[in-house]
Amino acid sequence: MSDADELAGLSDAELAAHLAVAAGRILVEMRDAGGLKGRALGDTGDAAANEYLCHALRAVRPGDGLLSEEEKDDRARLDCERVWIVDPVDGTREYGEHRADWAVHVGLSIGGVATTGAVALPGLYSGVVLRSDQLRPLTPLPDTPRFLVSRTRPAKEAVAVCDALGGELVPMGSAGAKAMAVVRGEAEIYLHSGGQYEWDSCAPVAVALAHGLHCSRIDGSPLVYNRADPYLPDLLICRPEYAARVLELVAGLG
Repeated sequence: MSDADELAGLSDAELAAHLAVAAGRILVEMRDAGGLKGRALGDTGDAAANEYLCHALRAVRPGDGLLSEEEKDDRARLDCERVWIVDPVDGTREYGEHRADWAVHVGLSIGGVATTGAVALPGLYSGVVLRSDQLRPLTPLPDTPRFLVSRTRPAKEAVAVCDALGGELVPMGSAGAKAMAVVRGEAEIYLHSGGQYEWDSCAPVAVALAHGLHCSRIDGSPLVYNRADPYLPDLLICRPEYAARVLELVAGLG
C-alpha cells in the first residue's frame, strides 16, 4: 500500500493532524540544518511546507477544494462544499528568527464552517499538535484575564478591552500560536482586529470550537470560510465566560 493510500484511509481530523505534524518536521529540519536564517529561511520553509501539504491533499482528497496562503487562488474551490484551508507557516517571521511561537495550520471548511482542523506547534517541540478530534480539558480561570496580542502592533480594541477588564497583555507571534495558547490555558482572550485571511484562522478556529471556546468576528457575527475574497480581518477566540462582556465592550468602542 502506498503512502497516499494510507493517508486516504485516514479520517479528515487524522489527516489534518498527520499533515500538520509532518510539515512541521520538514520545517524544523530545515531550520536546524543551518545555512539559512531570517527571511530567507522563512521563504524557503514556506515553499517546502506548502509543496508537501498541497501535494498530499490533492493526492488523497482530490474532490475537495484547496486554499493556501502560498499558492495562487484556484477559484474552483468556490464550487466545493469541502475546502481545505492551509497556512504552511503561520508566523514566518518567528520561524525565521528561530522563535517558538509559529505554527502549521491544516483546516477543513465544510459549507463555510471551520469544521475540522489541526494546528502544529513545532517550535515548542517537534510533534506537538492540537486537534479538533482530541480534546483536552480547559484549565480553571485565573483572577486576571490574559489577552494575547501581536508582538509589534497590539490591536487597539484588545488594549482598550483589556484595560476595561483589568487584564494583562501577553505579546505573542503567530495567530495559531495565540489561538492555541487559549486552548492550552496560557491565556483567556485572543481579540484581533488588525487584518487576517482565512488561512490564518480556519484551523485554529476548528480546534478552538471543538474545545468549547467562543469564536466569532469582533462584532459577534459568525466566521465564514471559503468566500470569494479570503480576507477575514478580525476575530475573537476566548473562553466562553468572557465572550458576552468582551463583545459588549468592543461594541461600545465604536
